[in-house]
Amino acid sequence: MRGRFPVSRPRRNRLSPAVRSLLAETALEPRHLVLPFFTVPGSGVKREIPSLPGLFHWSVDRLPELVEPALEAGVRAFLLFGLPSRKDERGSSADDPDQPVQRALGFLRGRYPQALLASDVCLCEYTSHGHCGCLAGQEVDNDATLERLASVALSHARAGAHVVAPSDMMDGRVGAIRYALDGAGFSSVGIWSYAAKFASAFYGPFRDAAGSAPEFGDRRGYQLPVSNPREALRDALMDEDEGADLLLVKPAGTSLDIAARLRGRTELPLGGYVVSGEYMMLRCAAGAGALDERRAVLEYHLAVRRAGCDVVVTYLAAEIARWLREEA
Repeated sequence: MRGRFPVSRPRRNRLSPAVRSLLAETALEPRHLVLPFFTVPGSGVKREIPSLPGLFHWSVDRLPELVEPALEAGVRAFLLFGLPSRKDERGSSADDPDQPVQRALGFLRGRYPQALLASDVCLCEYTSHGHCGCLAGQEVDNDATLERLASVALSHARAGAHVVAPSDMMDGRVGAIRYALDGAGFSSVGIWSYAAKFASAFYGPFRDAAGSAPEFGDRRGYQLPVSNPREALRDALMDEDEGADLLLVKPAGTSLDIAARLRGRTELPLGGYVVSGEYMMLRCAAGAGALDERRAVLEYHLAVRRAGCDVVVTYLAAEIARWLREEA
């Protein structure tokens, strides 16, 4: 009967670890992780990236050294970036089948059928000026860029990509890519759109690693202002209307509010990209003894999941997967 016993607050410490695990509201598992990496021309190359200690440039022949341990740990998805053998104004090497991304896709698709292969679609690594599209004077020409992006995506599909991931932030690129893929018989190739990609300060190490820093100006003309959450939501929902299969939010840690709000507006899967600056922030803090690395990394990535992301793109994917296996 009500009132016979004194009312007390619930005591969390009554719950055993097993019960707490059973009742966990959010999970981070290896299947949620996507491992990005950089592939380069040549052979026999495993070269540490100065701006991203602990990460490497890989030639195609040495990719098993990266991919096999990740697969063994439980990671099943990979996102390919490439450094080309040549650059020019229009990024003409981006859709060349002999460049590292296309060669890596063919190699990995044949060798690891269990792996899901996604490829970054952008021009910044391939253009001599470092911008994400074709130029008209010193401005990016949005419409002229769409044809190039569609051609790049199609070259990746032909090479073996399961998914293409346009990161350029041009208006209309998802529709242009979907039209090109469907027209060439690749309707089963998915599009993971960088739908809410902010003009962030956290991309610096990546631009060094990919050799993609702009030669002049910056990318605030086509990436999202960090002050505009409603614009980010509009852009993401437009990508959904154009045929995107997954919407990526980037950087993940500074965009948790966007992921949470977007989760309430779409039924599409969401991804959060823990970018190079976030990787370095965690690594440097842990290296300085300011943080317990394992606990901090797991907490950070769990927060991305908690905000509503179904997958997390992270350079720490293989390490996280191994830690999670050890704790299971």
